[in-house]
Amino acid sequence: MRLFVAVLPPVEALQGLVDAVAPVRGLPGADRLRWTAVEGWHLTLAFLGEVPEERVPELAAGLAAVAEVNPVHVLRLAGAGRFGDRVLWAGVEGRVWALRRLAEAVNEATAAVAGETDAFSFHPHLTLARAGSSRGRRRAEQRVAAAELDGLAQALDGYRGPEWEAAELHLMRSEQDGGSAHYTSLRSWPLARWEA
Repeated sequence: MRLFVAVLPPVEALQGLVDAVAPVRGLPGADRLRWTAVEGWHLTLAFLGEVPEERVPELAAGLAAVAEVNPVHVLRLAGAGRFGDRVLWAGVEGRVWALRRLAEAVNEATAAVAGETDAFSFHPHLTLARAGSSRGRRRAEQRVAAAELDGLAQALDGYRGPEWEAAELHLMRSEQDGGSAHYTSLRSWPLARWEA
C-alpha cells in the first residue's frame, strides 16, 4: 500500500480556498496545469511510500503514541507559492511550529517502517496544481512555466482563510486511477487537548 500521514483541513477551510482559487483557474497558464481535487486536499506530514499491509499495525501504534503527546493547534490556509516550474501550492499560517513538531514526531515514529526522511525539508503546504514533467522541456519553456506559476501564486498571495483546529492525525492511502490520485483515510487519531 502507498501511504502517507496528513492533517486534513475542515470543510469550512477548504471552501474558503475553493472560492479564492476559482478565479485563478482562469488566468494565463492555469489551463496547462492538472488541478488537484478538493476532496484530496491535505497537509502531508510524512510520505511513507509503499508499505506492506502487515506493517500497518506497527505504524498505527507509533502514530497513536505521537497523537497522544502532540497538541491540537490552530492553523489557517494563507498565501501561495510554487515549487520550481511544476507545483502551485497554498501556504499555512498560525501555529506552524506545532505542525512542524508534529511532522518531526511522525517522521521519527515511522522511520523503522518508511526509512529515514529529512524532517528539515518539511514545508507545510497544500498542493493546488501540478504542471506536466519538465523533462524534455527547453529552459525557455521552463522559465515561462515558472513565470506563469508566479502569476498564479501572486493572485493568491493575499488570501487568508478562516482559522481552524488541526485536531487529528490521519494515516492515508494513495491510489492511482487513470492518472488521478485518490486518497482514503485508513485510521485517524485525535491530537492531545492541552497547550504546549
